[in-house]
Amino acid sequence: MTKNISLPTLGIGTWAWGDSLFWGYGSNYGVNEVEQAFEAAIANGVTLFDTAEVYGLGESERLLGRFLKQTTQPIQIATKYFPLPWRFVKQSVSDALTASLKRLDVDQIALYQVHMPFDFFMGQSTLMEALASEVKRGRILSVGVSNYSATQMEQAHELLAKYDVPLAVNQVRYSLLTRKIEQNGVLKSARDLGVTILAYSPLDQGLLTGKYTPDTQKQVTGARKLDPKFSANGLSKIEPLIDQLKQLGDKYHKTVVQVALNWLIAQENVIPIPGAKNARQAQENAGAMGWQLTPEDVEQLSKLSLN
Repeated sequence: MTKNISLPTLGIGTWAWGDSLFWGYGSNYGVNEVEQAFEAAIANGVTLFDTAEVYGLGESERLLGRFLKQTTQPIQIATKYFPLPWRFVKQSVSDALTASLKRLDVDQIALYQVHMPFDFFMGQSTLMEALASEVKRGRILSVGVSNYSATQMEQAHELLAKYDVPLAVNQVRYSLLTRKIEQNGVLKSARDLGVTILAYSPLDQGLLTGKYTPDTQKQVTGARKLDPKFSANGLSKIEPLIDQLKQLGDKYHKTVVQVALNWLIAQENVIPIPGAKNARQAQENAGAMGWQLTPEDVEQLSKLSLN
């Protein structure tokens, strides 16, 4: 059996690195800021970086490749393959991986994930066979999926097992405010199969930072303006949860962000991968590691966030 890789308790998501369309890369932050985020993450013990070929149309991978050259620390890179409709043969996976490795300027990555559970003309069987063969080739150490339902994850796990390759992760949206995976069987199934959950958007696009309140709602910009959760009414609803996060922050001498991320770490087999556009955010994210909320605090936050 191929060994599952060992992942840290927290990683950094790099969607915002190079992405001008959604995140505004190049306007209020750029290459200097994200390079400093990379350096601050490593300096604070965060060594897992999650990217994808579609982030900034490859720019995120290129930036990571550049930054990797400037450190001697062992870094784990996770990237993703997007199953687009014209990629319907086994070779498509190999070609996409070759392109990602070239942008990252490395020979091997820790984790290669399927970005979405579309299989169009290829089918899961061919897809998983292609990924397993890349493990055997040594270009990837482990295989993951992203946005897969419990059933799709179980199928991927079964197909990979034929080649003695474990399914390492399922990357899904998970936070105190987005807890669908607890209800739809994904979290339970992942635990049963020994699959790690990589939790993206663990701060819910910034809702769990405490910086948005009903009073400051007018300052909400970009895509967030369209999200009802960022309306004055939506922000009022989460005030009790934010207040509790602040209280726990005082208790543990941590920030709201660090408490919200620590709640995820406390769920077991869950690794949050918050984004970081600058050194301050990377440093703050890292402060979620190395300590633990009590089971009572975890329970209290769980109850409050379901209201």
